[in-house]
Amino acid sequence: MMDQPALELSMHRCEWATNDLSIAYHDDEWGVPVHNDRLLFEFLILEGAQAGLSWDTILKKRDNYRLAFDNFDPDKVAAYQDRKIDRLMGDAGIVRNRRKIASTIANARAFVAVRDEFGSFDAYIWRFVDGHPKRNAWRSLEEVPATTPESDAMSKDLKRRGFGFVGSTICYAYMQAVGMVNDHVIDCFRYDQLG
Repeated sequence: MMDQPALELSMHRCEWATNDLSIAYHDDEWGVPVHNDRLLFEFLILEGAQAGLSWDTILKKRDNYRLAFDNFDPDKVAAYQDRKIDRLMGDAGIVRNRRKIASTIANARAFVAVRDEFGSFDAYIWRFVDGHPKRNAWRSLEEVPATTPESDAMSKDLKRRGFGFVGSTICYAYMQAVGMVNDHVIDCFRYDQLG
């Protein structure tokens, strides 16, 4: 019988999972279909915060983001006022970019409006993949696109509804994160697990 460390070394992962934090994220979260509105909001905000930065930077700050933004409760974040932006700008635990912070608040307000219109954000966002994860079959990271027609449509509609930091590349990363697409490479052990 193989011991756990040896077993872990023999498992093939997507090549971007290179440290403890990104490996845990890859193995436990990335590509797992999410239907919880709070978690969908969290990923939307984190993907926007990541713009121009590495995902590792955001993973390292994720717990701080949860503290700073009331555990990503969209109703609470939607109620933030300008003085809250000033306090958040002083929080070294998050990315201190005024546009990204202001966008988080605007996105919370837009999120609540979408939730109210569709009954849940989940019901709205999963329409872009007809309610079911799209399973791709990439052999290498180089084959994975940065955008797709679905992420283009999502970006356009989110922008129309008042969301910010939702370009097509961010939307596609979001789709990957919340399991709307399975972009694990085919020899990654998570590819078949996620079906």
